Amino acid sequence: MRIIAGKYKKSNLFTVPGFTSRPTTDFLREVIFSVVFDWEDKTVLDLFAGSGSLGFEAISRGANSVDFVDASEKAIKTILKNKHKLGCENCRIHKKRVNSFLRKCETKFDMIFLDPPYEKNLVNDTLNIIFENRLLRTGGIIIAEHSVYEKIDEKFREKIQNEKTTKHSAVTFLGER
Repeated sequence: MRIIAGKYKKSNLFTVPGFTSRPTTDFLREVIFSVVFDWEDKTVLDLFAGSGSLGFEAISRGANSVDFVDASEKAIKTILKNKHKLGCENCRIHKKRVNSFLRKCETKFDMIFLDPPYEKNLVNDTLNIIFENRLLRTGGIIIAEHSVYEKIDEKFREKIQNEKTTKHSAVTFLGER
């Protein structure tokens, strides 16, 4: 896995060892970053961060800061290794369950990556907490990667700005209109 563009372009990233994580492929990251162009000076939240590839790609493209959240010890160690490899200073790493972190979070973000394990009904639960706690800044965007079989709840339909799908994955872009 590598960084696609920006100041860390072509840097290889460590991945979480074992089969418990499903890293976002280079192809899906290209899809995400072809839809959202403006990363300059944005505050980013990377939920269910895994290796941190989405957050590190955002930093590489000019984001101001990234908060990584994952409950897995292996994921946190991998994010730390990638942070040190890249020399990334504007990264905060939180070893917490995503819902616990979000319920206590007082920061608002410009961009929120949401990439939970597939088909565990975590996408809609997490979106509920994000919108209830108003964690997305005005004009911000949530980028949710999920299984094509796990549909975004109807109550979020008016917030969907774009959707891209592959055979097994969907990326849904949500925000306030």
